[in-house]
Amino acid sequence: MRTLKCRDAGFDCDGVIRAADDQEVLNLAGKHAREVHGVTVTPALADQLKLLIKDEQESDSKVRQPTI
Repeated sequence: MRTLKCRDAGFDCDGVIRAADDQEVLNLAGKHAREVHGVTVTPALADQLKLLIKDEQESDSKVRQPTI
């Protein structure tokens, strides 16, 4: 499972996007960014977000955060 924490992308948000692969994480992150933050994920932003996607076991998961 691959994860992206919205907070790691610079937002004051506890959202965590989880999916089987990076492309699906990016698709879900784009939807979340538009609907929750009013932000459009450009190709440049997507490139930056790719660097923040991690395997779930690498992620700090002491506290379970909401799944988007």
